Amino acid sequence: MSNVSYYTAEGLKKLRGELKQLKDVERVKASRAIAEARDKGDLSENAEYDAAKEAQGMLEMRISKLEDSLAGARIIDESQMDSSKILVLSIVKIKNQTNGMEVTYTLVADGEADLAAGKISVNSPIGKGLLGKTVGDIAEIQVPNGVMKFDIIEISR
Repeated sequence: MSNVSYYTAEGLKKLRGELKQLKDVERVKASRAIAEARDKGDLSENAEYDAAKEAQGMLEMRISKLEDSLAGARIIDESQMDSSKILVLSIVKIKNQTNGMEVTYTLVADGEADLAAGKISVNSPIGKGLLGKTVGDIAEIQVPNGVMKFDIIEISR
């Protein structure tokens, strides 16, 4: 049984595109690499064949994982979301109480997280600590070296 995962329309399109690429292009390349290695002779001492088979196994595992993700994927309807509290797809501006630094994050599903783009997973420690908070709240987030406190300054979509 697959778990339900929530995605933006853009994130779901990206996931489907990756799966199509893996099935239509990478799978063919893997089969070709195995065939070429097999043609080189004795399979018991053929490291190239072993590597090609291992690469194929990893590819099939990735395809299976993507198919499971897509089976449980749901698109988030942003128009139905409460913008007064932090939820998936909220854009939140927070201020670190320790150093006064302000940062803005967009909370997204695991598959769409990209810290460089300011997108953090709702399942990350910070994401979990922010969920459900409203402007003016203080989020206390457990991190490996203690507890960090953030003021919630602004929430938008």
